[in-house]
Amino acid sequence: MGRGMISQIPSMNGMKVVATSDLQIDNVARAYELAGVPPEEVVTADTLEKAERAVKENKSVAMTDSGLLCQVDGIDVIVDATEVPEVGTSVALGAIEHKKHIVMLNVEADITVGVYLNSLAEEQGVVYTGSAGDEPGAIMELYDFADALGFEVVGLGKGKNNPLNTGATPDSVAEAARKKKSNPKMIASFQDGTKTMVEMNAAANATGFLPDKPGMHGFKAGVKELPDIFRLESEGGQVRNHKIVDFVQGIAPGVFAIISSEKEEVNEEMKYLSMGEGPNYVLYRPYHLTSLETPLSVAKAYLHNTPTSAPYKGMIAETATVAKVDLKAGDSLDTIGGYTIYGRIYDYEEAKSMNALPIGLVSNKLMLKNDVKKGEAITYSDVDHDDSSLIWNLRKKQDAMLER
Repeated sequence: MGRGMISQIPSMNGMKVVATSDLQIDNVARAYELAGVPPEEVVTADTLEKAERAVKENKSVAMTDSGLLCQVDGIDVIVDATEVPEVGTSVALGAIEHKKHIVMLNVEADITVGVYLNSLAEEQGVVYTGSAGDEPGAIMELYDFADALGFEVVGLGKGKNNPLNTGATPDSVAEAARKKKSNPKMIASFQDGTKTMVEMNAAANATGFLPDKPGMHGFKAGVKELPDIFRLESEGGQVRNHKIVDFVQGIAPGVFAIISSEKEEVNEEMKYLSMGEGPNYVLYRPYHLTSLETPLSVAKAYLHNTPTSAPYKGMIAETATVAKVDLKAGDSLDTIGGYTIYGRIYDYEEAKSMNALPIGLVSNKLMLKNDVKKGEAITYSDVDHDDSSLIWNLRKKQDAMLER
């Protein structure tokens, strides 16, 4: 994701990647090389003074310390593209503290402590935002369009391009990962549904929409079937409520909004425009260009001081940690896309009543105190709290803020 964005930005007017941080400095050098930046224009910096001098000389900076990068004068907007909740939280906090806008290509961190980070950004007068091109950002474009026009938005969702397999592991997806030249853990997080749950969690927190049931429905359908599916069960549809988030197998990689109107003349015009017979209609975007669209959020934050998406509504949903296999007391957990856990979305209040452990707090430092069966949600009581973790500590602050 980071490499793609770094390659895309030189094709745009008025924007430059002035500094990039990665634990492996060779990754930064390779990203600049692929973007067409001449090696002599890249400066490796391990001090703030050296980095800022290079920026002033219009060079591209390579760094290993993201905390130092957040301090560099001459940077207006920072993007986190790590997808690691702990790292993303650290980068976001560093950016905000140094009064820089922050774009999160890290939905896992956003659904865990985004409410707190967004509040902190508002206090500092900077923008905290999700990214255009990521599914929640693409969904928000449809939502904002429909909402501005005065339509009732009935449902929001995304396509899933593989069958839900909650038992997927890096081993089981190894061949698929090899073909896609991707990290097996990332592919496993797609297949086991965690990534889908996390993305729709972010959409829920931005709009106030809820999952219709834990884990959502995950209908199998084509685009034309969606308006009828998202009618209430009492009206011949397949959902219990309106204003819900869900995913659909069969329309990937698109995102959609189901809209409706009670106005007779509006419905007549929608029919004339070949949008269907109503009362529901589907707005469908058949693509999302992930980090290639991220620069649009960078520009929107800097030029208009406006987020693409953010947890405007607070904690509406929660993605709880669920045991992928039978686990025993003394077992260590791993991370998203691993062998021991996956995520399932809940109404936030339901997850809170369950004392469910948010998926963004999981790390391989956590050890179980109790047995947990396959398919059961892991609770805070089942693990020792990781007091050394930044994201754990910010989550405590967020919980306290929400209780006020």
